[in-house]
Amino acid sequence: MTSLRVGILGCGSIAVRHADAVAALGEKMALVACCGRDPARTEAFAAQHGGRAFTDIDAMVDAGVDLVIVTIPPFGRCGEVEQLASRGVNLLVEKPIALDLQTATAMSDAVAASGVSAAIGFMYRHGDALRRWRAADTGTIGLYAGTYHCNALHAPWWRERAKSGGQIVEQVIHQIDLIRHLMGEPDSVYARMANLFHQATPRYDVEDVSVIVFGWDDGRIATLNASNIAVPGLWHKDWAVYAERVTGRFTGWNDAVLTRTDGSGNNETIAGNTDPFVAQLDDLARAIRSGSSPYAPLSEGVGSLRLALAAVQSANERREVRLGDV
Repeated sequence: MTSLRVGILGCGSIAVRHADAVAALGEKMALVACCGRDPARTEAFAAQHGGRAFTDIDAMVDAGVDLVIVTIPPFGRCGEVEQLASRGVNLLVEKPIALDLQTATAMSDAVAASGVSAAIGFMYRHGDALRRWRAADTGTIGLYAGTYHCNALHAPWWRERAKSGGQIVEQVIHQIDLIRHLMGEPDSVYARMANLFHQATPRYDVEDVSVIVFGWDDGRIATLNASNIAVPGLWHKDWAVYAERVTGRFTGWNDAVLTRTDGSGNNETIAGNTDPFVAQLDDLARAIRSGSSPYAPLSEGVGSLRLALAAVQSANERREVRLGDV
């Protein structure tokens, strides 16, 4: 099996996780290049993680890459995905795909027209607990209840809505994607959000508390509550899923207790050890070699961004938003 030649576009902290994931896949792929705007930072990244350093995308492609992992922040993307797709390069794009639907749709359309394999970085989908739930005979899900809480200032760009989209768009979107993945497209959304405790923090204009309710016209409901005012240094992400025959309580993508509620027994405790960054790359390698779709194709980035932006719109307008109107 020929090893896939991988390049990383953007050399920030999340790029390190992807570089480690490439290394973990051994003979399946190898990091041969990294590309960034800052020559010194890019050289330092290459020296630590491997590959050649580039500051020009076309030069990186000309040197030979089969797959590029796009990790530059969403505000910094200016046609790179389309450029790489037009050169026949396969892609893994970090979430969120973009900050507006027009840009996101253009990226997805360019990828579809090119015929390359492309995935969006919704790694929660690849966890052992999520995979087991999908395989279980759960019946229809009636209620999803999720949380996402932290307490950090993050990178400077994250604190500015114009650059990150806010916590809903940049972080909570992981669970928004899970809701779509498990329950399908909702019919409406109602949300509230506020910046309660960071108003004196320079250039911090995103929400630090939020609540979202997604609704389906058949009565199903999904709720999310999030904050950036919880325990410092701790990322608290969990969710519960209530279905016809099973209740699932997830404390992460790999860990859950699935309890049968139909009297059949066979309860399960799942404690997996899958690295979702490795799993999503392995899945993309499979898709590239087989010509099939990745488990989380790039187009899913458009769908989940649509719901996140609709939640922000609802909170801004303080009204329920019908998703058919978005």
